Amino acid sequence: MRVTVCELPHERDALDAAWRALGEHTRSHASELVLLPELAMVEPLWERERFDAARWRAAETLSHAWVDRFHELGAEHVVATRPVSVGGRRLNQAFLWSAVSGVTPLRSKYFMPEEPGAWEATWFDRGDADFPVFRAGDATIGVNVCTELWALETYATYARLGVELLLAPRATARATTPRWLAGGIVAATRAGAFSLSSNLVDASGAYGGAGWIVDPSGRVSATTSRAEPFATRDVALGDAVVGKHAYPRYALG
Repeated sequence: MRVTVCELPHERDALDAAWRALGEHTRSHASELVLLPELAMVEPLWERERFDAARWRAAETLSHAWVDRFHELGAEHVVATRPVSVGGRRLNQAFLWSAVSGVTPLRSKYFMPEEPGAWEATWFDRGDADFPVFRAGDATIGVNVCTELWALETYATYARLGVELLLAPRATARATTPRWLAGGIVAATRAGAFSLSSNLVDASGAYGGAGWIVDPSGRVSATTSRAEPFATRDVALGDAVVGKHAYPRYALG
């Protein structure tokens, strides 16, 4: 499967230009699955300590409008997260978009920070405590949204369930990039799966880009940067099947 990770800005003018460039990249590379950053299409609401209902509604509306443009990427599948209200609850919902079926909700973020600059528990209700496996075309996928990359207990379960792609959309700072990449390497190695992540980026460093593709052995095969904000690789899903029986997975059960 040919997969693409990226880094995208959240500022409107910069996002418009980056989106056009991403579409040119994914179409020219015939990408089959594109992973977008966490809440890529909306302003970073979670930076504000107080909830604002009008901003929330505007973010929902804007996110919905952007989903209508996913076809511009020319990919069969796109995975992203969005702000959505469900049954009176505000969720950070991961979803799968496909050219055939449109939007399919996956799971909503459960583990969230609550601190200056990241007031996520103020803006979002807790979502799903379970971390099941989903399908995107031929691939089995698991989704750990940003902070949930550190839910290390999920990787043994993913290994048992046969997950092939671990997807981690992020909104993380430039200064913490080495730590996050280390988490992605651990995720791939423990689950015996490909670890993919895309991240927001901005000039201040509050969001630091650096998406990645890591193979089931823990080898980093691609990272994104300001100079190269998109990365596409062919991943052999069979490597994840074989990886389940390689060290250290077979020793850990």
